[in-house]
Amino acid sequence: MSPHGFTETEIAIALAVVKTLSLIFGGLITYFAFKAYRRTRQRALGYLSAGFGLVTLGLVLAGLLYELLNVELSVGILLESLLVLAGFTIIAYSLYVQ
Repeated sequence: MSPHGFTETEIAIALAVVKTLSLIFGGLITYFAFKAYRRTRQRALGYLSAGFGLVTLGLVLAGLLYELLNVELSVGILLESLLVLAGFTIIAYSLYVQ
């Protein structure tokens, strides 16, 4: 039991649910942004969809690396953070190039 009253299993399940929902909604945002890019061929929308794709990938990467490939959690979190940073940078650029 953790100091907050939750078991490790409850925390793991909650984390899996939140990460799965993040993947679903991030995937939807990426899909709609890419669909808008294909319809309009505006470069900014292409960058926007790529940025959201990287952020979405980053949000789920640490857990996947830790669980599936036995990568140290801190290394997974660092890679996750780098992808999220790159995604936000591309999103910011997409809003600037308009």
